[in-house]
Amino acid sequence: MARHIEAILFDKDGTLMDFQRSWGPWGAAMIARCCGPDRQKQRALAEALGIDLVAQRFLPQSAVIAGTPDDVLALLLPFFPNNSAEEIAGWLEPDAESFAPVPVPGVQECCAAFRQQGLGMAVVTNDFEAAAQDHLAQMELAPFFDVVIGYDSGYGGKPAPGPCLGAAERLGVAPEACVMVGDSLHDLEAGWRAGMLPVAVLTGVAQASELADHAAVVLNSVAELPAWLSDGNIGG
Repeated sequence: MARHIEAILFDKDGTLMDFQRSWGPWGAAMIARCCGPDRQKQRALAEALGIDLVAQRFLPQSAVIAGTPDDVLALLLPFFPNNSAEEIAGWLEPDAESFAPVPVPGVQECCAAFRQQGLGMAVVTNDFEAAAQDHLAQMELAPFFDVVIGYDSGYGGKPAPGPCLGAAERLGVAPEACVMVGDSLHDLEAGWRAGMLPVAVLTGVAQASELADHAAVVLNSVAELPAWLSDGNIGG
């Protein structure tokens, strides 16, 4: 496992951002807004999206967690036959007034540590690139990142390795000199297929037992990453 690390790639939702506290309330509000007072339709849509409306949390089996915007759109379309795909897609674009991303505790310190070490840093997400830029700005993380790769950045979506390879190319580093940090199997598979060192964190929905066989290590959060990397777990 020893290797020289020059860059750290991060997933966004569930890795830099607390997934449930950020997206759970927004998802429940989006369902109520789209379905109106029709409680039966609200429950049916919540089941399709994998959302617990009472707890305002996504269920572990939700296809939304690691999916792309197109994946979510495909789930919504059958419920709104009288609306265009473009209109429905617009419902999935939260603005600053309706969505407040909650950063994972310690993420600022983690990013600052890597920046001080001179490592390249990128975000690789299945969200839209512009949305990711907005969320990073809201969390005051944007200045730390040299590159942001989204689902629409021209490299495809995870778990394919294209987005990770695209980030490495833009950073000017070899894929094998990168760590890919994420909270889902999509993240870990994308990193592994790109030849990177996959590191799992537990700030998303997946459990350690689901991620352990696919990662070099499972950490509680990115806050533990600088210490893990500096403790001789990888080559210098």
